[in-house]
Amino acid sequence: MINYDIIVIGSGGGLKIALPAAAKGLNVALVEQDAMGGTCLNRGCIPSKMLIWPTEIPAMLARAAKVNVQTTGPAMIDFPALVERVTQTVDGISATIRERLGTTENLTIYSSRARFVSDRRLEVGDDVIEADKIFIATGSRPAIPDIPGLADTPYMTSREALRRTDLPRKLIVIGAGYIAVELGGVYAAAGAAVEFIVRSRYLRQEDEEISAEFAKHFVLSSRTHAGFHPVEARYRDGDFAVTCRDDEGHTRIVTGDALLTATGVVPESDTLRLDSTGIETDDDGYIKVDNHLRTAVPGVYALGDVVGNYLYRHTVNYEGEYLVRTAIEEASDEPIDYGPVPHAVFSQPETAGVGATEQELREAGTDYVVGRADHADSNMGMARGLDHGFVKILVDKSSRRLLGAHILGDEASDMIHMFIMAMKKQSTLDDMLDMIFIHPALPEIARDAARDARSKLAGNG
Repeated sequence: MINYDIIVIGSGGGLKIALPAAAKGLNVALVEQDAMGGTCLNRGCIPSKMLIWPTEIPAMLARAAKVNVQTTGPAMIDFPALVERVTQTVDGISATIRERLGTTENLTIYSSRARFVSDRRLEVGDDVIEADKIFIATGSRPAIPDIPGLADTPYMTSREALRRTDLPRKLIVIGAGYIAVELGGVYAAAGAAVEFIVRSRYLRQEDEEISAEFAKHFVLSSRTHAGFHPVEARYRDGDFAVTCRDDEGHTRIVTGDALLTATGVVPESDTLRLDSTGIETDDDGYIKVDNHLRTAVPGVYALGDVVGNYLYRHTVNYEGEYLVRTAIEEASDEPIDYGPVPHAVFSQPETAGVGATEQELREAGTDYVVGRADHADSNMGMARGLDHGFVKILVDKSSRRLLGAHILGDEASDMIHMFIMAMKKQSTLDDMLDMIFIHPALPEIARDAARDARSKLAGNG
């Protein structure tokens, strides 16, 4: 039996706890059965964005003629070299993290799977370890859809798609969320023919206007089987055949030499042997926590994807910092306050959002007004030759405060930050307009959307 002050399970968001705790002189055990750095570094946001950025360059060059730039021919992506570089980079970073952690004072690494044997005791390889405080940050893994025949095929999840070096002739993508459109978009930009099987609509969690406009432009680089769901998957002689059906019973067979399933994630809680503890999970396997991220077992906390409050790296970082402050540095009754939680989809076109969508406000019966401005109507949009993209804000009529903001187009993930700050500080529409915007820059579109909302509140629109 080895006793620690703190045990952290998972080296993604868990590092936000393990490193500060060790730096404070606490004896910390870090358990990680996979590559150091977690999903974001090894199988998620970092490698995907490293793949996405190069594939955006040909799209920029394709519209170069609109701004009088002549190119000698279409830009070509060296897909095998790109994937090799990305893989080597993230593997190198992960190895560097492991090496650095191995020399960190007060920190012991266990490279094995963690299994609970009691509330605060774990079996890790040949060792049994325990601590008064345990933090579970095991993340999530790709969900595998229940499609007859799928298990007998060499399909890809996001994990395999990020490391595949040969470009397929034709890729079938099952799914229409952010992972599906980001990775499917990479393969399409690299030269593969891509066909999406979309049960409802692209990015259905987004504001409906964003989702509709996104689909209008995204489908230009691929083919969409909208309203269909897969009912069977087969693989023979190097080719996949996915049979789909719509609500009216019409069937369609989609074929290709590669298949990517991207239909969501499931929490990595089922391998922890939680039935040996009093820790509770919901019907989907997410660990139940209160508004202090405490599980049903005193001294045991959970954060990140395995909890499911939010499935973003930026939110688990926030949760980790909160737990260091309130559960390690000094005991506190301060509940976690996420404030406005933003997100972005790094696709073509790019989208970003924070706060309520218009459909949510309608359903809640909120009295609101929409402010809207197009990229093409801005001076920087004109300079770039932009023909699509817009900023949309939702403002409460009585308080004039921002309820939500949604952006599609260039620099969406950057521009959204001014609205995050405005919502965090409960700024009014007038506060947002009482500042000088750089001219000409794309954030002027955000200003113009605010001006549009102000005009409508004054009864002029």
